Amino acid sequence: MKELSERTSKFTDSVIRRMTRVSIEHNAVNLSQGFPDFEPPKAITDRLALVAKEGPHQYALTWGAKNFRDALAKKQNHFSGMNVDADKNIVVTCGSTEAMMAAMMSVCNPQDKVVIFSPFYENYGADAILSGATPIYVPLNPPEFSFDADVLESAIKQSGVKALILCNPSNPCGKVFTEDELKIIAELAIKYDIYVITDEVYEHILYAPNKHTYIATLKGMADRTIICSSLSKTYSITGWRLGYVIANEEITNRVKKVHDFLTVGAAAPLMEAATVGLNFEDSYYEELQAHYTHMKELFTGGLKDIGLQFREPQGAYYVMVDISEFGYDDDNEFCIDLASKVRVGAVPGSSFFKENINNYVRFHFAKKDETLYEALNRLEKIKILKK
Repeated sequence: MKELSERTSKFTDSVIRRMTRVSIEHNAVNLSQGFPDFEPPKAITDRLALVAKEGPHQYALTWGAKNFRDALAKKQNHFSGMNVDADKNIVVTCGSTEAMMAAMMSVCNPQDKVVIFSPFYENYGADAILSGATPIYVPLNPPEFSFDADVLESAIKQSGVKALILCNPSNPCGKVFTEDELKIIAELAIKYDIYVITDEVYEHILYAPNKHTYIATLKGMADRTIICSSLSKTYSITGWRLGYVIANEEITNRVKKVHDFLTVGAAAPLMEAATVGLNFEDSYYEELQAHYTHMKELFTGGLKDIGLQFREPQGAYYVMVDISEFGYDDDNEFCIDLASKVRVGAVPGSSFFKENINNYVRFHFAKKDETLYEALNRLEKIKILKK
């Protein structure tokens, strides 16, 4: 038989979701795949119950129901100070995964190059390859996960670079880019005429004193920034698959075409129910930040008591733990042993790094207190894994 697609041979299946399967196999507390184990806001689920009876149940407008886009534009403008037009600047997608894919396909031609910070969320490399582009990786140097501006410029100025992907706050390392760092990125984007495709799904999950700056609001960046995000993390509805792209009208017109043939449209009943969340007052986001701060402090405090080494996350809900002391050459092997012998699931850090770095694992802590306490109780015997 003829060979299958060459481009799909250049990346693996999702290591994150693979580790969820490993966790299930060993009855481990799953701190690998980043989804909460607590319920969405009651106002949203109450609305969903009514929508189940009343509808809508048929296709919404391909690029998103009008009331959903209106509420999203209002929210985005409120928090960012932007001037987003619901009809011109928004495309609703099936999760931020589709948003990123549609953005990449709208921007990139075959043989283009895309700059990606490493460590990175595993989808980004695959998105570039599936779009026919070549990923170029720039290290965020652990343990601080800072970047060298000269190294970044050397990557961006290469022939054929079309875009840079920026995850802020960062999955997997919990970094929140400072305004000064974003200004460096913006200046280089303008200087070398590239797009910045942002993944901002953790925009509301921040730990004081860190602040989220929307790079699109910096001078010269409004027309060259493509915001990709979703409602999954902000409202604990990861299974609803409601994402979006925000960009200038020329870009969203391209995204609409890609989206139309990728998925037709996001689920109409779920958009209707989720619109309630988009209209929440500021107090909701303040309570959300307080809740996540509590979970972070509970879990990272427990890690400190156990004696594990890590960098305090600034945003998102992940922590990268240094496993150098355990003597493993292979962090995948470590995670298998962690799941099978300690019965806690994690993701091998090497799946996020382009560089040959295999002394980190990623835990996520968007869990109920009892889940985190159970995980920490099990992790107290992690020293049995030392070689």
